Amino acid sequence: MKILGIESAAMAASVAVVTEELVIGEFTVNLKKTHSQTLLPMIDRLFATLEMEPSELDAIAVSGGPGSFTGLRIGAATAKGLGLALKKPLIHVPTMDAMAYGLYGAAGLVCPLMDARRHQVYTGLYRFAPEFETVKEQWAADIHELIGELNGRGEPVCFLGDGISANRAILEEEVKVPYRFAPPHVSRERAAAVAALGAVYLAQGRTETAEAFRPDYLKKSQAEREREVAERQGEMEKLAAGIVVVEH
Repeated sequence: MKILGIESAAMAASVAVVTEELVIGEFTVNLKKTHSQTLLPMIDRLFATLEMEPSELDAIAVSGGPGSFTGLRIGAATAKGLGLALKKPLIHVPTMDAMAYGLYGAAGLVCPLMDARRHQVYTGLYRFAPEFETVKEQWAADIHELIGELNGRGEPVCFLGDGISANRAILEEEVKVPYRFAPPHVSRERAAAVAALGAVYLAQGRTETAEAFRPDYLKKSQAEREREVAERQGEMEKLAAGIVVVEH
């Protein structure tokens, strides 16, 4: 079995090919470059380096969100295009799940943090007991509310993700349970984790067609939020001017 993993939910652009027993190849770049410039060339180079044909794949696992709207759309478009061309199934791997899975075997709770700005984070809670277990499915949270929940649970926790650097001072001040930060080699998104967890999901039959795949954004994009604000403001201005809008 060979699974291609694609990770583009945040700054990292990462692709990997994983079998049941081995990561046979992985390219990961943590640079501020658009994924449209890096992802497809990385996949081409990976196949060339492995001397492997894309048709040898059994499935394509893709980080399905949450994360950057642009990054997720590029990753989804890449995976869907490959899936359609190769007639291969897609495996939707939640981004927080894949991040946590990269810390396989960690003691206590595993809490990935992806910066969503303004002290908001995308997160989830996981543990290995001894197998990978979702304690709380990924969600968008205020960092203070998340810390309150962790303190209430009273368990040791390991944090990872770019949400650490954005909220380190708050974490260090407010977290009361024993905690630690993951080391650099497992502190960010990696396609190998996406593909490895994708292999577990594949064995469980959790696949979908390329046509059906959709990213899970969890939050509306800034453009959508701004449009809604503008629409509400427009309606208020009409009402203030004494204009009644009748819907048919």
